[in-house]
Amino acid sequence: MITIEDFKKLDIRIGKILSAEKIPNTDKLLKLVFDIGGEQRQIVAGIALIFSDPSVLIGREAPLLLNLEPRQLRGETSFGMMLCADKDGAPILLSPIEEVPLGSIVK
Repeated sequence: MITIEDFKKLDIRIGKILSAEKIPNTDKLLKLVFDIGGEQRQIVAGIALIFSDPSVLIGREAPLLLNLEPRQLRGETSFGMMLCADKDGAPILLSPIEEVPLGSIVK
């Protein structure tokens, strides 16, 4: 269990995917670049098994956890984490049902 104060420390915002490409020599990883409202952020996500053509992701909006320490994955740096639901072990993308400004805070 975490407190509400712990939850408030999470910086979750909405971003739009500007580019998406498979990371060579991996089965699961995609390199995604998001617009988060005036800033671009690279995120490495383990969703390549679901999207054989990553270009279909371009233009999609998704929630991002932005205040994680950067992490190196297969030679690429991930500056956050894209949040997905889990369905039978497979990631399912989440997105707002209404258009919101990029960088909008999720709370």
